[in-house]
Amino acid sequence: MKNLVNIHFLGAAGTVTGSKFLLETPWMNILVDCGLFQGLKELREFNWKAFPFPPEKIDLILLTHGHLDHTGYLPKLVKEGFKNDILGTSPTLAIAEIILTDSARIQEEDARRANEEHYSVHQPALPLYDEKDVEQTIRLFKSVRTEEWIDISEKVKLRFRRNAHILGATFIELNLNGKIFVFSGDIGRKDDLLLEAPLQPQYADYLFLESTYGDRLHPQEDADSILASAINNTISRRGTLIIPGFAVERLQTLMYKIYSGYQKNKIPRIPVYIDSPMGNEVFKVFSRYMSWHKLNTEDFKKMKKFFRIITSYKDTWKTIEDPQPKVVIAGSGMVTGGRVLTYLRFYLEKPETTVLLVGFQAEGTKGRQLQEGVPDVKIFGKYYQVKAEIKTINSLSAHADQAGLLEWLSELQADPIRIFLVHGEKKAADVLRVKIKDQDAWHAEIPHLGETISLAV
Repeated sequence: MKNLVNIHFLGAAGTVTGSKFLLETPWMNILVDCGLFQGLKELREFNWKAFPFPPEKIDLILLTHGHLDHTGYLPKLVKEGFKNDILGTSPTLAIAEIILTDSARIQEEDARRANEEHYSVHQPALPLYDEKDVEQTIRLFKSVRTEEWIDISEKVKLRFRRNAHILGATFIELNLNGKIFVFSGDIGRKDDLLLEAPLQPQYADYLFLESTYGDRLHPQEDADSILASAINNTISRRGTLIIPGFAVERLQTLMYKIYSGYQKNKIPRIPVYIDSPMGNEVFKVFSRYMSWHKLNTEDFKKMKKFFRIITSYKDTWKTIEDPQPKVVIAGSGMVTGGRVLTYLRFYLEKPETTVLLVGFQAEGTKGRQLQEGVPDVKIFGKYYQVKAEIKTINSLSAHADQAGLLEWLSELQADPIRIFLVHGEKKAADVLRVKIKDQDAWHAEIPHLGETISLAV
């Protein structure tokens, strides 16, 4: 009789957020990624529900990379009873520590503000977890090397392989009783400015493939020209350019582009503020793991000196009150929280303001609302009219597009038994499903959130 592995799709199924894939095997229970749901309220409510599998019975957690939608639920799971190892590359764990600490602080601050200003329906408003829960979580971190098979038991082996996307990101190969399970994580781009191209799997019996951009190609736009134009318009209108920035990778890419534009005389000298405590911490990770990116030490130091790094909330207010034209890059990238909300409260209703969105904006986020042209946005319980000009650069995504995803599959030496399309909105996943069928004659499936599927090993 064959052994069965039950796969529980507890996140990133029919949506791009909350990545969690639980493998219930005859030998141990393994959770691949442990992300927080973001965006739509119906998804965010899952964060507050009890985890659908006993946390104390999970033997191991594997992290593909450090983003919040892949790591942000960890402290909640630890709070509920998980006490075993959490494995990831050294940069992934360093970034996860920064992101989780920031997440806890934001949640505690949001709860405090909600209670003071009485705009929450919950009395009292509480954070999902706090900094003490994060400290407990970090104690469980255990770093791994890439490209090395790790023997967990006689029947369970695993390997982490570099995948671009962000610093430290990997895809994960699991060998369960001789069957290879591949979890793509988030696949990066072949032409990434800062990271080497993603590696590709050669074998996969069961493949779990992200589909974020499964229905589109990255536009052939000139991102440098759009960025330069936005900055020049900001100067001529004596306004403020606000760029909601993803603290990991996108922020560093933006800085590289702005600095390069200045060096090439395409961008004039203008104060550029980096207001992202998390982003500042990520700089330290970049400097610690130079072998994980393309920047050399000298260029890295020069680039950093070009920008004005905000380190305190007091300086945030000084920047807001400064009337001179300026650029502000502040977290978060999807406008779901962080310092950028403080800036938008004061600048969104000013027509001389430009908001430049530079990455994927998930359903239900304020970033998506701005992108779709809503007349007003609710921030901290109050509505603000959108009088600012909203612009988007679509080509800076850290995700592979449809062509990149299909190319990532191209080195597979044999047909997968089953392919599951995850981490994508339903339309994107379905378009990719058809493309995979047309290109390789492989049948791909789109699992439902909460679904459990049994696989033979």
